[in-house]
Amino acid sequence: MIRIIAGGKKNAGAYAEIVSEYEKRLRKPYDIHWEFYDEEKLAKKLANWPFDGRDYVICCDERGKNISSPEYSSLLSRAFVNGRDVIILIGGAYGFAPEVREKSDFVWSFSQLVFPHMIARMMMTEQIYRASQIAEGRPYHHE
Repeated sequence: MIRIIAGGKKNAGAYAEIVSEYEKRLRKPYDIHWEFYDEEKLAKKLANWPFDGRDYVICCDERGKNISSPEYSSLLSRAFVNGRDVIILIGGAYGFAPEVREKSDFVWSFSQLVFPHMIARMMMTEQIYRASQIAEGRPYHHE
């Protein structure tokens, strides 16, 4: 399972419909569970997060590493093969404390650009779906 812990509110609308469509297509272990927190609560939660190695923690941050979709698929697949759940962190408006980036297993950047929360959530969900299709050898992703 993939837990996505996101800053901000759970919004409805067109972006939420797209996220929902990709979620419907996902199967274990790529199924998604969302948790939303306001900026202050998210910062407190992550300040007390154990980062104990049981989960594979991916921190989304524009200062992270930019990787291809096949590399992302491989990263998720390795975590699952090693028996680890995947936790993906999407920050609030002010991002993450440096300690969160340092303690995460991987810091991932979609781009050096900063995106609104709903666009980041939509892109994240689509990339998880794409990763699942790559891992299953399905033709969704084209090289």
